[in-house]
Amino acid sequence: MTDWPILSTVTFLPTVGALLLLLIRGDDAAARRNIYWISLWTTLITFVISLLIWRDFDHANTGFQFVERAGWLSSSIGYSMGVDGISMLFVILTTFLMPFCIVASKLSVQKRFREYMIAFLILETLMIGVFCATDLILFYVFFEAGLIPMFLIIGIWGGPRRVYAAFKFFLYTLAGSVLMLLAIMAMYWQAGTTDIPTLLNHAFPAGMQTWLWLAFFASFAVKMPMWPVHTWLPDAHVEAPTAGSVILAGVLLKMGGYGFLRFSLPMFPLASADFAPFIYTLSVVAIIYTSLVALMQEDIKKLIAYSSVAHMGYVTMGIFTMNPQGVEGAIFQMLSHGIVASALFLCVGVIYDRMHTREISAYGGLVNRMPFYAVAFLVFTMANVGLPGTSSFVGEFMTLLGAFRANTWVAFFATTGVILSASYGLWLYRRVVFGPLDKPSLKGMFDLSRREIAILVPLIVLTIFFGVYPTPVFNVTSASVDNLITNYQAALSAAGKLALAAQ
Repeated sequence: MTDWPILSTVTFLPTVGALLLLLIRGDDAAARRNIYWISLWTTLITFVISLLIWRDFDHANTGFQFVERAGWLSSSIGYSMGVDGISMLFVILTTFLMPFCIVASKLSVQKRFREYMIAFLILETLMIGVFCATDLILFYVFFEAGLIPMFLIIGIWGGPRRVYAAFKFFLYTLAGSVLMLLAIMAMYWQAGTTDIPTLLNHAFPAGMQTWLWLAFFASFAVKMPMWPVHTWLPDAHVEAPTAGSVILAGVLLKMGGYGFLRFSLPMFPLASADFAPFIYTLSVVAIIYTSLVALMQEDIKKLIAYSSVAHMGYVTMGIFTMNPQGVEGAIFQMLSHGIVASALFLCVGVIYDRMHTREISAYGGLVNRMPFYAVAFLVFTMANVGLPGTSSFVGEFMTLLGAFRANTWVAFFATTGVILSASYGLWLYRRVVFGPLDKPSLKGMFDLSRREIAILVPLIVLTIFFGVYPTPVFNVTSASVDNLITNYQAALSAAGKLALAAQ
C-alpha cells in the first residue's frame, strides 16, 4: 500500500461511479435499478477501501500518514493529501454513512433519480477531500465545492420551501467562507506556502493571529452551526430529503469542528486562548437556548435539527477547553452525533414515507402497529439524550469533564443541557410512539421492512458498541490530540516568556 495512492482512490472513486451513471440511458425501471446498484456498490467499495486505511493506520504516529504529493498550481501550492488521528475518523464516518443514504433513497426519490445519485456521489468525493487535503487551497476547493451538490439536493428534491432553504443554506455558508479565503491569502503572503504541515509549525505574529482566527471562525461557526448563525440549519433539515438530512447532520456539520481542530487551535494558539471565553459563552447559550426552542417544535425534523445545534455546543465547548478530556470528548461527540442524528433522521424518513407528514400531532400510538420501529426509535432517542451505555454519553461526559477542568461555571450551565435534552427527547417519543392509536390514518401503518431493518440495525449496534467500548476511537485520536495540546501549550508558554522578556 506504500505505493498505492489510496487517499486519492477513496476520494475520487465516488466521482468515477457518478461518471458511470452518465452512461446509463433511459428512465425505465431497468435503468433505475442499474443506477441504484452502481451507486450502492460504489459507496460500499469506497467504505471498504477506507477500512484498509484504518487497518494500516499507525496509532502512535502524530503526523500525517499515507501522504500523497503532486504539482498543481505552483511550487508552493500543490496537490497534497494525508490523514492523521483527527481526520481519520471523519473519513470513516463519511464513507460509512453514504451507503445508508443510497439505500434510504431507493424508494423515496421518484424524479431525476440519476441526477440525485450523481449529486450524492460527487458530494461524497468533496466531503472526503475536505478531511484528506493537506494543502490550504485544496482544502478550500473541497470545502466550498461541497455547497453545490448539497444546494441542488435541497433545492430540487426537497420539500415545499426547498428553494428558500437551499438559498439560505448556500448564502450563509458562502458568506463566512469568503473571509476564510482572504485569511488563506494573508497566510500565503506571510508564510510563503499553503502546505498545512508547514503552516502548523509556522509562528504567525500575535496581532495577525487574531484577525486570521476571526476569519476562519466566520466560516467554521456557520458550518457547525454555532448560535446565533444557526438559523439556516432547521430550514435546510426540514426541506431536505431524508438522505440529505442524514449527510447534513452526519458529516457536513462536522467540518466546522474539524476546521477548529485543524486550523484555529494549532495555527492560531494565542488567539484561540484569548477567544476561549467567547466560545464558552456561545456554546452554553447554544446548549440551553436551542434545547428550549426544540421543546416548542411541532415538526419532528425541526426538533432534531435544533437538538443538533445544542449537541454541537458541547463540541465547541470541549474543543476550546484544550485539555485531553475535552478535545477527545469533542471528537468522540462529533462521531457519535454523526451516527445518532443520522439514525434519527432515517427514523423520521421511515414514517414520512408512509404518512407524508412530519407533524408530531399527526402521530401517536405507533407502538401498537410498529413495535420494531418503536424499539429502534427508542434506542436513538435515548442515545440523543445521552443515556449511559450509548455513544452520546461518552462524548458528553468527557466534554463536560474537560469543561469542569477549564471552567467550573461553564460545566455547570452546560450540564443543564442534559436535562433539557431528556425533556424534548422523551416528549417527542411519548407523543409519536405511545398513547392510543385513535387516528384512522395510522391504523394501516406497517412495521419496518427488511430494507429499513438493514439500515437501522448497524446504527443501533454501533451506538451501543461505542457507548460500552469507546477504546477503538480513542486509540486513533489520542496521539494526535496529545500532540496538538502539547504544541498549543508550548506556544502559549513561549508567548509568555517573550512578554516577560519585553518587560
